[in-house]
Amino acid sequence: MSDPLYRRELIRLAADAHGAGTLPAPDVTGSAFNPACGDRVSVTLTLSDGRITGVGHETRACVLTQASASILGSALEGHTRADVEVLRAALVRMLATDGPPPGAPFDVYSVFDGVAGHPARHRCVLLPVDAVLGAFGKCAEPGGERSER
Repeated sequence: MSDPLYRRELIRLAADAHGAGTLPAPDVTGSAFNPACGDRVSVTLTLSDGRITGVGHETRACVLTQASASILGSALEGHTRADVEVLRAALVRMLATDGPPPGAPFDVYSVFDGVAGHPARHRCVLLPVDAVLGAFGKCAEPGGERSER
């Protein structure tokens, strides 16, 4: 396949759908929507001391968004909100400048190197990350993170 947007590795990530589904007792939920194309991602997270202990996602979206959600589903456990903010900033830089991917364990985002030349598709890669940050944003709300566990 010669299309840089839909390389074999990227399609495999989307098909693997790591973390697909919802967690039975999430601490927080978040969602993100791309009105330009209709992509929608909902995430459920369990947290302990500000660190992600479980990730679930429902992704109704293009292959790019599905692959990005799959990466998060396999690599987010143990990370904090600050880590996700750093990840988002690194992804924005990578997509805007065709620069290096974020460091491990998120270096797998290198599969999106063909997206840099397609600014309208950057949002597809970022949508799952934004859903996670939206969930973290609810931690500051009353009842955002449950303390019983």
